[in-house]
Amino acid sequence: MRRRSGQPSDLITKINVTPIIDVALVLVIILLVTAPLMSVADLPVNLPQAHTRDAEDERNVSVTLTATGELAVDERRVAPGQLTAALRQRLAEPGAQNNLVVLRADRDLPYSQLRQLLADTRAAGAKRVAVATRQQTEVSR
Repeated sequence: MRRRSGQPSDLITKINVTPIIDVALVLVIILLVTAPLMSVADLPVNLPQAHTRDAEDERNVSVTLTATGELAVDERRVAPGQLTAALRQRLAEPGAQNNLVVLRADRDLPYSQLRQLLADTRAAGAKRVAVATRQQTEVSR
């Protein structure tokens, strides 16, 4: 027998990861396709109708209190002592008894004035009350 003289044979020392990656990607695709199907039950459900935010805003009653103490119910200015009566009259309109009353108070007002505004709103017969805020657009550090 004759031996080859020269270079020794090259051994394969690296692992071929291409088939492993192919199998892993196929499994991920299968998981992504089947996961949404498994999260919903096959029960018949009659979902409620949704209304748009614009329609909700039209039915809201807005009470505005400025930093100088001026009051308004919707677009109508009101004297501070007449808020309860004006709001009661607005909520007495047909279809307005369950409207959301949105309080828009200046951020520099003392909390005692906001608390009094809430009390006057409840005294006028408002069943649903919310305080309007501005959404923060930047993260403060």
